[in-house]
Amino acid sequence: MTRTSKNHQNESRNSSTGHYVDGFVFAVPKKNLKAYRAMSHKVGKITREHGALDYKECVGDDLNTKWGIPFPRKMKLKPNETVIFSYIVYKSRAHRDRINAKVMNDPRLANMDSKSMPFDMKRMVHGGFKILVSL
Repeated sequence: MTRTSKNHQNESRNSSTGHYVDGFVFAVPKKNLKAYRAMSHKVGKITREHGALDYKECVGDDLNTKWGIPFPRKMKLKPNETVIFSYIVYKSRAHRDRINAKVMNDPRLANMDSKSMPFDMKRMVHGGFKILVSL
């Protein structure tokens, strides 16, 4: 391994040190995917403007795996639903807390109501995570 590639590897590892991730899983009716995409695009753009390092929204594609507990079973998906897995990356938990406070107070999101969401908020799974391994 060259010195340059070793330095690049160390920089890659060190760049994630202390990063913090919010992870989410949602059950979304397939007919609401267009509305969900529009909503998440708006929220993601605002979240990034306030300083989040990364924002991803992923829709289920290969969900009925033969090992572990498949998402459809765990999420109790109805036949017309799919799974959204999303995550937001921050510098640290404190950074996440500051950004979330700004996002929650952003006037562009003032009209968002949990009753008007394109998914069932009661079935949302969410948590904050410290990075354990980053390659």
